[in-house]
Amino acid sequence: MEFSIERSLELLERTPDVIRAMLNGLSDDWLKKNEGEGTWSPYEVIGHLIEGEQVLWVPRAKVLLSDNPEKSFAPFDRFAHLKNDPNTAVDQLLTVFAGLRKKNIEWLRGLGLNDEHLSSGGMHPDLGPIKLSQLLATWTVHDLDHIAQIARVMAYQYKDAVGPWREYLKVIKNAAGN
Repeated sequence: MEFSIERSLELLERTPDVIRAMLNGLSDDWLKKNEGEGTWSPYEVIGHLIEGEQVLWVPRAKVLLSDNPEKSFAPFDRFAHLKNDPNTAVDQLLTVFAGLRKKNIEWLRGLGLNDEHLSSGGMHPDLGPIKLSQLLATWTVHDLDHIAQIARVMAYQYKDAVGPWREYLKVIKNAAGN
């Protein structure tokens, strides 16, 4: 499928509701456990998504759309969210995420992007030349990646409880701890 801003917006708008439906009201046994050292819990994934809404997607899009001839941006600290207060209620995090996403989608829709805008280029600190369309496609797939991660981490918590069926459950077999 070729990139389409409208198809991306379809998904980006739904992500907060999908994650809220998956996580709101669950116990810490589901929310705060991970797949082992160096992996994230569903709770931590929400923090990462919030961080992205604040400092990654829209700020980088603004750089790419700017008149500044030097369209480069600083590296993104993928682990910054791990410094946040681990006692914030999950429903509060979900509300923050939904609010930020709504604001960012409204900003994006308000731009009236066309092909010229989407081909606006810049320089990623590690990947080199990129286009706005690639950034927006990455934002979309990033959401899907983290939705899949949340499901996988949650499934991993029952890796032993499923007994012999473990062999048939790809979500557990593909977990980071296996």
